[in-house]
Amino acid sequence: MAQVKLYNTEGKEQGNIDLNDAIFGAEMNNDLVHQVYVAMRANARQPWAHSKDKSEIAGGGRKPWKQKGTGRARHGSIRSPLWRGGGVTFGPLKTRNFAQKINRKMNALAVKMCLAGKVQDTKLFVVENFATEGKTKKLNELKKALGTNRTTLVVTAEKNEDVLRSVANATSTDVTRAQDVNVVDLLHHQFVIISKDAVSALEKRLTK
Repeated sequence: MAQVKLYNTEGKEQGNIDLNDAIFGAEMNNDLVHQVYVAMRANARQPWAHSKDKSEIAGGGRKPWKQKGTGRARHGSIRSPLWRGGGVTFGPLKTRNFAQKINRKMNALAVKMCLAGKVQDTKLFVVENFATEGKTKKLNELKKALGTNRTTLVVTAEKNEDVLRSVANATSTDVTRAQDVNVVDLLHHQFVIISKDAVSALEKRLTK
């Protein structure tokens, strides 16, 4: 069992807490973490770009000029991609699917590796609980005491309205539930502050 320090709501040490090595001691595999990260980013991507092909352009129902005798090239419609304002050949379509399949076991393993990396780099802090006042000032004081002066992810066991209010006006700070923690969240935040209950919830989720 790995041990990390346990802090109170003011960021003062209250002893140590044991962490499950199967989760917080996982051996890093950068290729696997990268694969899961790229897949999650691709799944979140929306195909906004869309171009119209020949069939979607308005007008052009009549042949511009007769087939022969004009001395000009033959054309059947002004909607042709050869014409200005005509359709686009092989342009981007909003029906494109960027989704990539992520194996559930791979996803869980990648989360474990990212958590283990935070523990090894001393960037994961466990607190007994969070202040119940819902004040941003209290959260900022906790962050200052812990030294988390950069991007920080706050992890709670369940949806916590007080924590949500305190994070709303905090800079470079986001909040999520233990059941929703993912690779993208962990890689996009330098520090993690997690409650004792959330640690239990994470261990229960990732040991299934």
